[in-house]
Amino acid sequence: MKVLFIGGTGFISTAVSRQLVAAGVDLFLLHRGASHDTIPGVHHLTANIHEPAAVHAVLQDSQFDVVVDWIAYTPDDIERDLALFSGRTKQYIFISSASAYQKPPASYRITESTPLYNPYWAYARDKIACETRLLQAYREDGFPVTIVRPSLTYDPNFPIAIGWWGCYTLADRLKKGSQSSPMAMVLPYGSSPMPTMSRVGCWG
Repeated sequence: MKVLFIGGTGFISTAVSRQLVAAGVDLFLLHRGASHDTIPGVHHLTANIHEPAAVHAVLQDSQFDVVVDWIAYTPDDIERDLALFSGRTKQYIFISSASAYQKPPASYRITESTPLYNPYWAYARDKIACETRLLQAYREDGFPVTIVRPSLTYDPNFPIAIGWWGCYTLADRLKKGSQSSPMAMVLPYGSSPMPTMSRVGCWG
């Protein structure tokens, strides 16, 4: 399988990159070259995703089984990706956010039918707008999109931060039994975008 990560050198994407390489995936990382984190076995493509001409120059006529954009945040980013990758990939995975789910929630249980609505955070509203545009592209043009909404994420290099931002005392509180865990989904352990790759049933 030939996979392109847009980004691929950040917190979640670095861990997933290691998983894919270990699984024998032919992985390409498109990034600006600013990161010094070296992942053996990957192919590095140096270009700024916000400069389409430069991206075209490094991609040339390359085709991919899967493209994952880890750093798309606004509808403008999505329009750019639609222009760049329509006809170039068999599947496009958009990394959205669990913050897109209804706030305040009508139910404690979050499912695929939970509405997307968050009047409190512009980041979440932009992610919702991105999803809306991608689903439109799927319905109207058959663009093969899969949407993933991570919740709480951590790994050994980035400990759990709940309390909120900047508070790293949750693990100690859990050990003492003074707090239950609110974690809904943990990346990169066990719940990465990997299971959705090249699965037609996950499109749309």
